[in-house]
Amino acid sequence: MYLDFYASHSTFSDPGELGSRYADLPPDPARLARVSRDLLIHRVEGPLFDHTHPTDRLHNDAETRYVDDILRILVDRDAAPLGRRREVGDRFVGTCRDFALLHCSFLRHTGIPARIRSGFADYFGTTGFHYDHVVTEYWDGERGWLLADPQLADPAITANWPADFDPMDVPRHRFLVAGEAWRAIREGRADQRTFGLHPPEEGPFWGERFVAGNIRLDLAMLNKVETLLWDEWGLDEGNPGTPLPEAVRELYDRAALVAGDDVPFDAARKLFAEDDTLRTPSTVLCSAPFNGPSHVALRR
Repeated sequence: MYLDFYASHSTFSDPGELGSRYADLPPDPARLARVSRDLLIHRVEGPLFDHTHPTDRLHNDAETRYVDDILRILVDRDAAPLGRRREVGDRFVGTCRDFALLHCSFLRHTGIPARIRSGFADYFGTTGFHYDHVVTEYWDGERGWLLADPQLADPAITANWPADFDPMDVPRHRFLVAGEAWRAIREGRADQRTFGLHPPEEGPFWGERFVAGNIRLDLAMLNKVETLLWDEWGLDEGNPGTPLPEAVRELYDRAALVAGDDVPFDAARKLFAEDDTLRTPSTVLCSAPFNGPSHVALRR
């Protein structure tokens, strides 16, 4: 059954030998989200905590792909049980993907089916803009798949954003998974200029080309290949902010149908396995924001 697939670890979510530290964690999705929140701090959250990240941590922590390595960094800084809230200076300095992946790892450890989803949230910053973001999607026995944002699990953080909802039940119109964002743009229900890493006036990382990249990431995540957000593959020759060729648009039209709110599991597995553009290769181009581009061989 496909729920069993998401209840087991991926190469990325597996805590390895440090899984023994999960023994005392609570078997509750909301409490596990708070644990994730209290172990990590986002790269851009320093001012919210009146804290300045050390440069090496700002540049290097979020280049950590695998949960076992995240845990090693955390334990090296503070060997306390994972359920104990870390001081800001002892936290892992990551991104939204790291909050979601660690939460997903906790959930899978307890046997709760979980996956992470790449898409766009409207509850950060500029009103009307949908910011590049990653959340957890977990299985509720009564309601099915629910979206959770562990980055918002601390009310002190939530108060800084217009997020007037339960972080463990993010409304799907507030977070559009990548396929839904693509379809909204293609069907004329949304302006591509309102989707991206930032608004158009702040740089080139917005619009249909950026959304297509998120579909590629989300399809990989649905197949439990939870790469860094700047791991790249299957790119065409265009520059950021430029239109996609029509043939490429048609490919992502097909991919968007499986990377939406209702995921046809068999189709998502088949498309990922058979399409050379969408499938994650063994080596990816890591376009790290601080450390620059490099080719990285992924664990298998």
